[in-house]
Parts: sequence; C-alpha cells; structure tokens
Amino acid sequence: MIAPCRLRAGDLLRLGTAGVRTRPARAVLSGLGVAIGIAAMVAVVGISASSQERLQRRLAALGTNLLTATTVAVPGGPSALPADAAARVRRIPNVLSAATAADLEGVHVYRSAAVDANETGGLVVTAVGLDVPRVVGARLRAGRWLNPATATLPTTVLGATAAQRLGVTRPGGLVWLGGRHTTVVGILSPVPLAPELDVAALVGVPMAREQLGHSGEPTRLYERSTAESVRTVRELIGPSAVPQRPGSVAVSRPSDALAAVDAADEAFTGLLLALGSIALLVGGIGVANTMIIAVIERRREIGLRRAIGATRAHIRRQFLAEALVLSAIGSAAGVALGAAVTAVVASLNGWVLVIPPTVVALGAGATIVVGGLAGLWPAVRAARTPPSTALNG
Repeated sequence: MIAPCRLRAGDLLRLGTAGVRTRPARAVLSGLGVAIGIAAMVAVVGISASSQERLQRRLAALGTNLLTATTVAVPGGPSALPADAAARVRRIPNVLSAATAADLEGVHVYRSAAVDANETGGLVVTAVGLDVPRVVGARLRAGRWLNPATATLPTTVLGATAAQRLGVTRPGGLVWLGGRHTTVVGILSPVPLAPELDVAALVGVPMAREQLGHSGEPTRLYERSTAESVRTVRELIGPSAVPQRPGSVAVSRPSDALAAVDAADEAFTGLLLALGSIALLVGGIGVANTMIIAVIERRREIGLRRAIGATRAHIRRQFLAEALVLSAIGSAAGVALGAAVTAVVASLNGWVLVIPPTVVALGAGATIVVGGLAGLWPAVRAARTPPSTALNG
C-alpha cells in the first residue's frame, strides 16, 4: 500500500521562501508596497501618540485648573471687573489663588521716544497684580519680577514676544512706555496658558494708577482652584465677582484650547491613517500581482510537482505560504521604517518616543491578513492547473 504524500512544515517553509530566494528583486519590490502601508500607519500613530504624550506632560506641568474671567458686552453690564474682584473670588471654597490684570487703553510701549506713535507692533501695556506669575505659571527668562517697591516705580517686565519685537535681550535697559522712560527689570518666558501676557509690557498697579491714568478696575482675572472643584468654581466666579450682573462675566479654561489643538491633531491623524490603509491595500494588490505572475512563470514547476505526487492542497499551501512570506517581510520592514520615522520626528521635536504596541501588532496582523487574501486566489489558480497542461505550457 502506497503511503499518502505529505508536506511537512519545514518543507512548506522552504517552498514558500523559494520564490523570494530565486527572485529577490521582485520580492523586494512587492514587499516594499506592503512596507510603505504599514510604515505609514505605524509612523502616523507613533507621531500622534508621541505628540499627545508631550501635551499630557505639558498640561500636567502647567495644570488644567486655571480659569480666566473677563467681562462681555451685555446691556447695562460693566465694562471691567471690580477692583476687588480677586479678593472676592478668593473667598470661594477650594480657590487656591487669584490675581487680576488690566490692559491700559491708549497706553503703548516703544523701543524709544523716536519711534512713530502709530508703530505699536501689536503690543499692549498691562497693569498686573504681583501674584500673576504664580497664578498663571509664568517663569522669568531673565531679571526679576515686580515687587511692592518696583510696582510703584516706572519699571516693567516684558513678555517674551514683546521683548523680541522691542529688541530687548536683557534687563536693565530703557523703553518708552506711556510717554516716559521705563526701566526693564525682567523678561518672561512664553506663558502657554496666558499667551496675552507674551505681547504685553507689564507694570505694577500702583504705578499705572499714579502715572498712566489706570482706574484700578481689571479687565481679566486669573484663578486657580483644586482640580476636583474646577467645574463648581467656574459657576461661582461670575456671581462672586459681579453679583449684580453675573451674566456679564465669561469664564474660560485656557487648557481647553490646548486640548482642542490635540483634538484637531487626532482628526488629522485619522485622515493619515486612512491614507496609510489605502497604501496597505495597494501593497496587497502588489503582492497579488506578483503571485499571479509567479503562477504563470512557474507552470512547469507546478506540473512537475503534480506529476510526482504533489496534491492540489500542497500546491495551494506552497503559493499561499509564499504570499504570507512576502507580506511578513514587508510587515517587518514597514514596522522598522515606521518606528525609525517616529523616532526621528520625536527626537527633532524633543518628544518622548511613544509607539503603541497594540498598533504595531494590529498593523502587522492586518498586513499578514491582506497578504494572505492577496495570495489566496493565485494559490487556488495554481492548484487547479492540470499537470499535463502545465508541463506542455
């Protein structure tokens, strides 16, 4: 009795890699299409995850418990907050700190008195409370912050953008502010949660009252509370600051703007993932094309193997294995390429490298599935080729 012909796993692997070994250039080109698709998916998700990690760390450092209150135009409503608005808000339970600022109308800052008065450079002069840096998380790049003494004198602290536009690189110099020479005592670093301070020349409230005609009424209020009570405090700021017209106070959460940017990035990431999926599909078509050509070119080999005992199942497994090998090679190359791109982008931007393992696993699995499906029909076609036709073809 003749034993049935069997195809061992080792033999199947050797047969599956035969096409790759004998035609390396074609294998590389076929695998490249798959690699580009999986690389695009890994890189897009990796870059997005690294960017989101940066944002989360940034928000953790800055805090998401900062609220900013301003007045809005309503009939009969105030144009500014009360002078004691910060003190009123501090009495709200769970409020940690509060400080006010007032943009001074008609007061501008210039590099010198010789500058045209119309060339304001988009800069503003703002009277601030001494607690503003602590509340908004501002840091000094150079010099020092205002104190009870300097807040009464013609001194100023420049925001990062204001210093750049005025050409001031270090403290100690003079600027022309409100029609008088004013000493620059400090320069701030950019303030992510209060970007309006970046374009401002900041002066003390006492100095603004005595020399710049400031009424003492702030136009903005910054408040910090415990993270758990932000929503509750947000509802109480308006009634506490302006009890007679609480609806005239608008309260915003600056960290929401950063979260909105992140949401926009996620939408863009979804678009790029769709493009990566299309590239993966194109790569699968390339694998299918390669396998179809391989079946046509290797008809004699198929006929000879059938003639010496190989079954249709053996032929089908051989070509399916070859398609899976091509896909696996492309998948490995794509994951490596995508990870390398992500690492380069993260390094250039100073981000922490984050590549979600789940995405890599799903992407690689999808690539294998696409490759298997792409090679299924050519494998079935090869198995159906009659030995006599294949040998005579």
